[in-house]
Amino acid sequence: MSTLDTTALLADANTHRLVLQATLVPVTGDLFQPAGFPDIGHVIYDAPRPDGSKEKVCVVDSAASMANHLEAVSLASAQTLELHPDLVGMPYLECVTDAPGTTGGATPTRLVVTSLSEGHRLASSYFLDDKGKVVANGAVSADTFASVLRDSFGIQDLGKKTHPLPGDWWNVFRTIFRFDPNSLVHGILFPAMGIKLSRVLTAHHEAFGADRVGLSGVKFDKLGKTTSGQPIFSVDKETAREIQATFVIDLSLIRSFGRDVTKKEEGAKKEFLGLTDDQKLFLLELALWKIGRLLSGPYRFRSGCDLKCSKVVQLGGRSNDDLAPEKLGDGLKDLVAKGDLLWQEQNEKGELTAVQKDKRITKVYWPSGELFKTGKDDEEEDASEGEAAEDAAE
Repeated sequence: MSTLDTTALLADANTHRLVLQATLVPVTGDLFQPAGFPDIGHVIYDAPRPDGSKEKVCVVDSAASMANHLEAVSLASAQTLELHPDLVGMPYLECVTDAPGTTGGATPTRLVVTSLSEGHRLASSYFLDDKGKVVANGAVSADTFASVLRDSFGIQDLGKKTHPLPGDWWNVFRTIFRFDPNSLVHGILFPAMGIKLSRVLTAHHEAFGADRVGLSGVKFDKLGKTTSGQPIFSVDKETAREIQATFVIDLSLIRSFGRDVTKKEEGAKKEFLGLTDDQKLFLLELALWKIGRLLSGPYRFRSGCDLKCSKVVQLGGRSNDDLAPEKLGDGLKDLVAKGDLLWQEQNEKGELTAVQKDKRITKVYWPSGELFKTGKDDEEEDASEGEAAEDAAE
């Protein structure tokens, strides 16, 4: 088993991307259940090959689904919003509200969502809406997180025309990394501030030489309590020559997040615009760690799709040796442990200072009355609409 030299990969400006390809196989048998899409079911298409032939290719998971899978591994389990033990110390955001049964003043103690569980990450409305206020020293402040971000970005508020000037981007990269580096790995969009950053890590998952297998199922209603009776329904699964997941890490994009501007003289202090070398290395290690976590654990996101990884290789690499999934992102823990060198923010004098571990999780408070509003059932809404129509007719 070979390993990846992540420092060398980032240092080589001629290497623009890192591509890893994993081969997966069904745990039992030959069949698997790919992702289904509304109205079209499983997607199988004819892919052209260099010899002029065509091959049936099945989409096992879409690029969006793969992104969701890769984001989910940052959590300790599917049933919790706690951070995975390997990542403890990494900054992220929490949306909190009042404890159940609380009356009176704001008590920001009940966890609702985090920037690691929300699809839009830092750009989620849970964090950017004006109703959400930043929690400081255990108390709810008057500041919105959106205003904190804008101030840290150094962007002038121009309403709908707000956008970063060229020199502002270094603050943008540094600020996003300070609050939630995961948002740089998976991309982020702040439409109101004219900021859009592409994904560092993308993935797709297909099966080659695929063929559809039609099966059937039956539902039993022994007590006769439903109108469906005992229906027989069709079920589609697939078989394939090979199942592969491909992961692409944009090394050039990571490099663009920071620039070394250290003066070329002996003993000169290291200076950077944007992210430091260690911070960029952290993003690469985090992306690799996510891939390793996804592939080394059970790959079972649907009841009929239980796959396991048989090998991982680097496409276009200098070695054809297999990579061990559990070793990917091996340097992540050491980088997290550096803490003070990674997580920094500007003080009032414009100096970079370390963010202590107990202050790396930013809490944004919403009043429970704003989050949990009682909704009407559909039947009640239909009834009220019907009554209104009758009243209007009379």
